[in-house]
Amino acid sequence: MEYYNYIKSLHLIFVITWFAGLFYIVRLFVYQIEANEKPSPEKEILLKQYKIMTYRLWYIITWPSAILATFFAVWLLILMPVWLQMPWMHVKLGFVFLLFLYHLKCHQIYNQLQKDEFKYSSNFMRLWNEGATLILFAVVFLVILKNAFNWIYGVIGIFLFSIIIMLGFKFYKRIREKNQ
Repeated sequence: MEYYNYIKSLHLIFVITWFAGLFYIVRLFVYQIEANEKPSPEKEILLKQYKIMTYRLWYIITWPSAILATFFAVWLLILMPVWLQMPWMHVKLGFVFLLFLYHLKCHQIYNQLQKDEFKYSSNFMRLWNEGATLILFAVVFLVILKNAFNWIYGVIGIFLFSIIIMLGFKFYKRIREKNQ
């Protein structure tokens, strides 16, 4: 148990780098999709560079961080199995499951873009980028507030806020399209 705080620190460090990778990879997807719409030779130059950048980010930072964050989380749960009896931990693990689904979907999008398959718009990717943000907010509020009932209000507030952001984004997009 003397190593518990070291393991917890490593878990937190790799959670942070995992989220950093997820935030940045989707931003690179936006740039890659927009680069595909540019004229030659700019298009080819940018696409080549973005493929290199996304490859390095995905396989050198994001995937290793996800694996190490998970490894240290499992180690923490082995050291403190009582956490698995706490309702807030069940909810947190549900959000972690959603995070893995988000990560795997990003991996699918990554593979498509590496093969020059552009199935999503840059606007979709901008909205998609908010998915990791919502999960991050929910997990942080949940972990900090634990058994307090207030975390539910925080999570509900985040989802309502995200709906307002999406509606605002759609409204702004319509205004932008009308002015073109």
